Amino acid sequence: MTTIETPTLTSGTWNVEPAHSSIGFTVRHLGLTKVRGQFNVFSGSLEIADDLHASSVSAVVELSSVDTNNADRDGHLQSTDFFGAEANPQMTFVSTSVSDDALVGELTINGKTKAVSFDLEFHGVTVDGYGVTRAGFSAAGSIARSDFGIEFNMPVGLDGMLISDKVAIELEIQAVPA
Repeated sequence: MTTIETPTLTSGTWNVEPAHSSIGFTVRHLGLTKVRGQFNVFSGSLEIADDLHASSVSAVVELSSVDTNNADRDGHLQSTDFFGAEANPQMTFVSTSVSDDALVGELTINGKTKAVSFDLEFHGVTVDGYGVTRAGFSAAGSIARSDFGIEFNMPVGLDGMLISDKVAIELEIQAVPA
């Protein structure tokens, strides 16, 4: 009889693997449709402790890597109307607590830091065909862009504004041991 050992999330440092991860967002335009975007350049690490609640997460996102599939819109998002990417080129996240189903921390955008909370899902650990151990996570939540000084808008559309204040954030993260 052969025993197959199932990989587990071991304590230590795990690095976000960008090729198999994504940081996406969605905003409503004119109250009609959702416009989706993502950031293409980011890094992050997870410090997994023996006690999950003592674990931590940190991430850095390059705001110049915003991608909404529209170069003009991406340029506008990098401007002082939105991210102010020239003066504040990075968005950062540092966790303050981790639990089985929530990730809470401080998000900094446009030089402003606010507490945020994400629903967290752990999808498990596996070993790929090359012998690399990988862990998978999803996180989702929303922020008010006005909390970060991102006030640009125009009074039009079904909900009265060009762009919704609410921004939905979705993370799909694959991490590998450091």
